[in-house]
Amino acid sequence: MILDPPIPHAIFAPMPDSSLAPLIVIDLQTGMFDGRFEPPIHDADGIVARARAVIGWARRSGRKVAFIRHDGPQGDPLAPGASGWPVWPALGQDADEPTFGKTVGDAFSNAALGGWVAGQGAGAVILLGAQSDFCVAATVKGAMARGLGVTVVSDAHSTLDTPAESAAEIIARHNVAFEAAGAKLATAASLSGR
Repeated sequence: MILDPPIPHAIFAPMPDSSLAPLIVIDLQTGMFDGRFEPPIHDADGIVARARAVIGWARRSGRKVAFIRHDGPQGDPLAPGASGWPVWPALGQDADEPTFGKTVGDAFSNAALGGWVAGQGAGAVILLGAQSDFCVAATVKGAMARGLGVTVVSDAHSTLDTPAESAAEIIARHNVAFEAAGAKLATAASLSGR
């Protein structure tokens, strides 16, 4: 029997630590809550409360938190400089928590986000935000395509009703799809203890 020579341990990279998985808050911007151009997202007050609880848990557990801001085209409620563009102030973003802009659904389209996640030494991310059927879904897919493990906070992402489906139905359908694609689901309470 012929055995391959042993591979030196020095060439193995350390396994990423899932306990370092950062929290990424997707597109929870003023325009999703203030009702000036569209109705607020489904269960807006509940989303803010649960997002704040998870953000607090992440900070207490030593995880990093980043915010994603959609940069819509000129004239869009989420366009840079528009009233709907800033991260929703009620979330309480700390000054040292970065904001990454994007112009498409997948937050990882901004290479700086991928670099920031890699800099945490993590092989996984925790996601919450809006909209379930657009930017959250695209970011779940984008994270997985980059080999990251994904946990979605199942009760801290939201969207708007459509003529065909209520927001609650869209959220539930996407939770099933996220899990089927290999993401883990966790509730805000299961993470934060609140």
